Amino acid sequence: MKRLLPVTIFTLVLMVIGTSIAFAGEIQSPDSDLVTGAQLYDRWYAALGIPAPHGDMPIWSRQSTNTRSGAETWRCSECHGWDYKGVEGAYASGSHQTGFPSIIRATADMTEEDIVAHLKGGNDSAHDFSKYLDEGSMGQVAVFLKEGLIDDAQYIDSISLKVIGGKLERGKDLYDSTCAECHGDDGTKIIFRTEGVDETLGDVANRDPFRFLHRTRFGVAGTEMPVGYALGWTPADGRDVLMYAQTLARGKEPEEITGAGEGSGPSELIGGATNLWTGILTGIGAFFATFGSALLFLTVLVLIGVVIVTALRRRN
Repeated sequence: MKRLLPVTIFTLVLMVIGTSIAFAGEIQSPDSDLVTGAQLYDRWYAALGIPAPHGDMPIWSRQSTNTRSGAETWRCSECHGWDYKGVEGAYASGSHQTGFPSIIRATADMTEEDIVAHLKGGNDSAHDFSKYLDEGSMGQVAVFLKEGLIDDAQYIDSISLKVIGGKLERGKDLYDSTCAECHGDDGTKIIFRTEGVDETLGDVANRDPFRFLHRTRFGVAGTEMPVGYALGWTPADGRDVLMYAQTLARGKEPEEITGAGEGSGPSELIGGATNLWTGILTGIGAFFATFGSALLFLTVLVLIGVVIVTALRRRN
């Protein structure tokens, strides 16, 4: 037994080291900051689970083309668009037009520290979010703006809003394995309520593809939803899912498209994705996805330890 003690200790040390290595990446991964930052960009008060500020965002009065008011005026996505190009992109015209700048261009030469300073009102007191977002949350927005922005013009035709060069079968496979459980095979299981109009997933994919891509990658603020980025989906995977979603059932007669996101607003989910059982199942799935690789790593270490112990016992 005394001869086996060093081997046992060695095996335990390996397990401790393995656990540290396996879990350190999960706990410290900057990817979680990027995803959270993307959801804060979407609708930060929903992501934080707090009420939206009263009234309009102070900077909102500098434009007169977008007539929305209240909570919507506080969203980064409403000012700078789902394509992140502001006045240079899909929101250059239509009901979402504000004239506010492209966030891609504005942050190109900024550091994360510069972005946080701007969010504190350092460059414009009307753009001060420090009363509502703590330092950590502003840092997460900065991570997203520096590392997560993608120019989706390469994937979406600016006139028809249809996907360019996608792989339909790949999109169907990803949709069926990840999205269909909540949205249904035809995308009608969850109905989106958009400014008084009921829409299916097919409606959203065709009318506002840039929003679809953002939320497919990073989830919807304040809801339980699989996050493509966390699942390892590439931007091209998101494009393929969008391509397939554009073939799904439409809940209303197709309208002439005049611009990406025309008429879109906050989407309230009706049914499936926010019920208790779906939330529980999503949580269980996330648990196994997060810790599965670590458990596999530990299993391998234990097997190595067993092999070593067995070999030593046979020698003695």
